[in-house]
Amino acid sequence: MASTGSGLRVQGDDNLQSMLVGAVMRKIKSRTWKKQRYFKLQEDCMTIWYKSKKAGNTHSTFSVSDVEAVREGHQSEILLSIADEFPPNRCFTLVFRGRRGNLDLVAESADEAQSWIQGMRKLIENLENMGEREKLDQWIGDWFKKADKNNDGRMNFKEVQDLLKMMNVDMNEHHAHRLFTMADKSQSGTLEDDEFVLFYKMLTQREDVLRVFQDYSGDGQKLSQSNLEEFLREEQLEGGNVQQYAERLIDLYEPSDTAKMMNAMTFDGFLMYLGSAEGSIFNPRQRGIFQDMSQPLCHYIISSSHNTYLMEDQLRGQSSVEGYIRALKRGCRCVEVDCWDGANGEPIVYHGHTFTSKILFKDVVNVLNNYAFKVSEYPVILSMENHCSVEQQRVMAQHLNSILGNKLLKNTLDGKVPISLPSPQDLKGKILLKAKKIGGLEESLNEVSEDSLTAEVSDEEDVADIDEDNLHRESIRRKAKKSKQRLSKELSDCVVYCKSVRFNSFKHSRIHSKFYEVSSFTESKARKHLRDAGTEFVHHNSRQLTRVYPSGFRTDSSNFNPQEMWNAGCQFVALNFQTAGEGMDLNDGLFSQNGHCGYILKPDFMRQGERRFDPEAPQDRDNYQPLSLTIQVISGQQLPKVNIKEGSIVDPLVRVEIHGVPLDQAKQETRYIENNGFNPVWYDTLRFTIHTPELALVRFVVEDYDKTSKNDFIGQYTLPFSCIQQGFRHIHLLSKDGTSIHPSSLFVHIKITELDGS
Repeated sequence: MASTGSGLRVQGDDNLQSMLVGAVMRKIKSRTWKKQRYFKLQEDCMTIWYKSKKAGNTHSTFSVSDVEAVREGHQSEILLSIADEFPPNRCFTLVFRGRRGNLDLVAESADEAQSWIQGMRKLIENLENMGEREKLDQWIGDWFKKADKNNDGRMNFKEVQDLLKMMNVDMNEHHAHRLFTMADKSQSGTLEDDEFVLFYKMLTQREDVLRVFQDYSGDGQKLSQSNLEEFLREEQLEGGNVQQYAERLIDLYEPSDTAKMMNAMTFDGFLMYLGSAEGSIFNPRQRGIFQDMSQPLCHYIISSSHNTYLMEDQLRGQSSVEGYIRALKRGCRCVEVDCWDGANGEPIVYHGHTFTSKILFKDVVNVLNNYAFKVSEYPVILSMENHCSVEQQRVMAQHLNSILGNKLLKNTLDGKVPISLPSPQDLKGKILLKAKKIGGLEESLNEVSEDSLTAEVSDEEDVADIDEDNLHRESIRRKAKKSKQRLSKELSDCVVYCKSVRFNSFKHSRIHSKFYEVSSFTESKARKHLRDAGTEFVHHNSRQLTRVYPSGFRTDSSNFNPQEMWNAGCQFVALNFQTAGEGMDLNDGLFSQNGHCGYILKPDFMRQGERRFDPEAPQDRDNYQPLSLTIQVISGQQLPKVNIKEGSIVDPLVRVEIHGVPLDQAKQETRYIENNGFNPVWYDTLRFTIHTPELALVRFVVEDYDKTSKNDFIGQYTLPFSCIQQGFRHIHLLSKDGTSIHPSSLFVHIKITELDGS
């Protein structure tokens, strides 16, 4: 069974053998917190167990599937801080998925460190190469181990009953015992490995999928190739060469060689297809890069982060280069840095006039150099808020040049004065600085007079939300107090296509602004422009770049809804990536398409200056074609338990939310199913009208219903409306952190039809 190592060859692998024996290593939390712990790989080759060397039975575990990567040496701030104490060849960092903190470890020897580094990498690679069936077997094996309290490799009926509660099943005792007896082939009164797998398969019988299968099967036992083609054409609305596609699906997902020889698909194969990428709600053809990447930068929505250095809140939170690493690994293409004068002539990064911790500017630039293009090769914009003296600005310019080298864009692409912004394609592998600049691209910077070296260096947070009425007096006082600050020519020279300017008005921009000038707005100011002049805002964004960032009042690092800013065509809608919730779900959902590259091409009606689009009145645009979206929520599978109370079972409901132009904002819910998170069945139908499908996102949220208080979040999945596959589809749910909660899913039927657009 998979629980003994998922087919991994442990024999002859010295690294894995060494991990199975275990090792004492130091767990490092800070310069002063360094404690010895005994770490050991469990026999399943899926779990790491560790405990204190001191007496007592308290221990902790984590799953290998939670670990995203292993970094060797001093590759974390904590390990760098103790670099003088422990050599890099004994140090390594386990990086966890989502927002969980890293685990920094120091081994007793370099050889031991290598055993763990290479062993962990092998275990991670093995997991990534597992098929869906192996993953499911592994998952079943994990549950078996949790329930087998006395570790004898068998489970009696009492242990099975406890397991059902752990798995979110509230089952009639008589029915559970009947399944138990049927699975107990050896008639020993207990279930062993294979018997438990049989019990699980009976427990998870998919009547909902069987019903669909039998509708299209000629004999109720299999789908012939022509049956499968009919299903793909009529239900899944697959176009193209359906015959070839059916052959491919049989080849990929049919486990029976006999059925394969007959060009047929059994129920097991059908179930595997529906649980695969091809059977999911997200169109696999839109997973890779499919959009035109040769248009000007202003024609794209760009994944953007606010105060990227912060791991927590805006007042006392920790600043860390990990914030940049995590954002870049999530596909973020615009990161922010707040620079202030630091000790020893070295500029520092932190949230000014607060108690957030401080990091070195050069460390941020080093991280950019190392991580900017690991996930996406398209350009990264470094949005700089500069509060430094001229001397330290020169140091910043020096770090940018010496660390980034050719990655830093220092000149226009062809050395000539351009007439429009370059494209993401043109700028592959380049880092652009967005900041104040002396003069413009058209001028020779060598002839700048001393007087013009004075500029308002800072651009944003120092006047955060001054447009709020109740801050009017304060804003006047602060504006008066704010002195003109000198800008270093060296730093100014690092700015090419993203010159930060203060916004005056749409009319002023239309007449005077240059294509390479970028304006920034607080969310409230952007909302006001959207309310007062939505069409003008969209038109402005067809020519120029705009950045919108959260209100200064969001001290808890909460996020606004980015959708309304995307509706206006704002390119840089900056969010607090460290904060889970609806805002980041929408951001992750939008950028899950197009190769996760961080750039999404805006619809043509938002790119062309002569066409006017008003988000408030989408029906006024050319080629207006509203669509009807019908979603039948059929069932749920293995929803995780959210309430830690003993014996508590979830009462799940599904909410479908449409996020788009104001006319499209809508949400509807299914009823809740009492006491069944394991295999709830709804067959509830929800209907929506979508007026601007090009801008709509669909978010599926599963919650545990509670009549006395707020529902508990179980999982969610968000995707662009344009990426939806019709027909019978599975939705693979994500946690609050945006990580997979395999094998939790929803099974739905989707239908999209045109409405009369007149």
